[in-house]
This record gives sequence, structure tokens and C-alpha cells, in this order.
Amino acid sequence: MSHDLSSQADLPLAPQDWSTWQAFKASQQEIVLPAGAVAHIPVTIRYVDVGMARCGTILLMHGIPTWGYLYHRVIPPLVAAGYRVLAPDLLGHGWSDRRDRFDRSFQTQAHMIVALLSALGLGRVEVVGHDTGGAVALILAIEHPQVVNRLVVTNSVCYDRFDDDMLDFGHPLRWQPRSVADLVQALEDSLAAGLSNPQRLTPEFRSGMIAPWASEEGKLSLLRNASALNANQTMALVDRHGAIAAPTLVLWGMDDPWQKAADGQQLAREIPGAQFQPIAGASHWIQQDAPDQFSTALLDFFAQT
Repeated sequence: MSHDLSSQADLPLAPQDWSTWQAFKASQQEIVLPAGAVAHIPVTIRYVDVGMARCGTILLMHGIPTWGYLYHRVIPPLVAAGYRVLAPDLLGHGWSDRRDRFDRSFQTQAHMIVALLSALGLGRVEVVGHDTGGAVALILAIEHPQVVNRLVVTNSVCYDRFDDDMLDFGHPLRWQPRSVADLVQALEDSLAAGLSNPQRLTPEFRSGMIAPWASEEGKLSLLRNASALNANQTMALVDRHGAIAAPTLVLWGMDDPWQKAADGQQLAREIPGAQFQPIAGASHWIQQDAPDQFSTALLDFFAQT
């Protein structure tokens, strides 16, 4: 579905039936960002855009190795509360452009988000970033504050804490010769390790998270995404955390085996006025592990600030 830059009145008022990941994918829109906006070539971004902005617009950013579907259980209550919700697939992730012809670094993703918001005619939005999307959110708050109204960082990549498995995926000589089946098995193990509640690892969530990568094209794109993980870009933010002016919530699933709660607590201390809110009994894939607590935490924070 192509985006025709229609008025907000034409946006879907509520999410469609997202009982399957295929339905979520079918509800995505598509926009081409021109050459020079993000990369030397035009790039295609797919995204979900639903709801009316009576209370504002919320930008939801996923991380690696996920896509916008990570938020499929969180979006409906946000829309019901009066928000427009924009959930893009990051460059090289999900069903956005996956060609092996552009950078996928945190900085490039931030430029893509700024270009996407501009193309959609959006100004300041409520920015929510998870995992590597959290690193992108921090860059936006520090280097592009004109687009950030309020900031939520959740189980985010920060400092120099990077999951060994993801770094391993980024080694081309180690992973390119291996089969798609090997990659799928590694991803299935990662999904299970990042949930505190085993019943949340539903067949639909498992298949939806793996679907973009279960082909040779998808495998290569994931390897390139992983190769873009760079602690230099997150460490370059550390002495500027204190410059973040947007009201900030650091929301953390406390059982996370990769992005430790201590990092979130340190981040909250370094961002002026930031709140740290733990979610007990939830792990890294917090949007699937504790969707009700996650959406309630966002709505409460936005209402308070």
C-alpha cells in the first residue's frame, strides 16, 4: 500500500485484526524516501500508521532482530487512548528496504526517522525506543531534539553493552556460509531467552518475529544489521545524556539477560529528571512479555508530563 500523504482524517481509526503477523504486515503502508535523504539511493520504508492524534502522536521503534510487529499488542490501547501511532520497520529490518547497498548504523536509522517524520508532515512526537531502537531514540533526543516531545527508552542498547549473539551474527565469514535453518534456530533460542513468561512465546509471535529473516535475502539483511552494531556510536552519546531536555521515562523489564537493569538505572541518573520504572516479571521482549503494563506505563507517563 503506497502512502499518498493524505490527511490524517484518512488514517485508520483503530488497528485492524492483527491476530496474525501477516495481517499486521498487510496493514503496513509504504513510502519511498528519495536519494540523499537517508542513503545515496532511494529507500523504501514500511510502517503502521493508525489512530487519531487527539492526544498526540507516538513513534514506536523496535530493535534487532525484530520489526514493528513487536508492538502489535501495545498499539491498540494507545490508539484507544487517543493517540496516533506510527510504528516503522527500521532500515534493513522487517519489510523495509533490505538491499545490501546502504548503511544500517544507529546514526543512519536516526536520519531515516527524521526524514520519515518530515515526509509524513509530522513535527514533535512522543518517541519510544526499544533495544537498538533505544539507541536511535537517544540520538534523536540529543541531536534532533526538534522531533522529540517526550522520550521513553526501554530495555535499550546503551554504553558498550551488546549481546554476544547479535555481534556474532555480524561476522560475515562466520555466518554467511551457514544455512537459513541455522539462523532460524538461533533466533528461536533468542526469542525464548528474552521472555520471562513462556506462555508468551506463542507460535504466532515466534513465526512473526522470524518471518523477515527466513530467506537468503532476509538472512543477509540481518547479518548486515548486526554488523552495524557499534559501541562507538553509543559511547559517543554518554557525555551528552545530560543534555537531553525532553521529559524521559526509562522503562525496563527487570529479567533482561542482555540489557541489564543497572544500565537503565544509570541512564536514568544521567538524563536530567528522568524516571526509572521497573516492570518485574518481564524480560527483554517486554512488549510481548507484559503488554498491558507496557502500554499503561506509557499512557501514565504521557498523562503526568
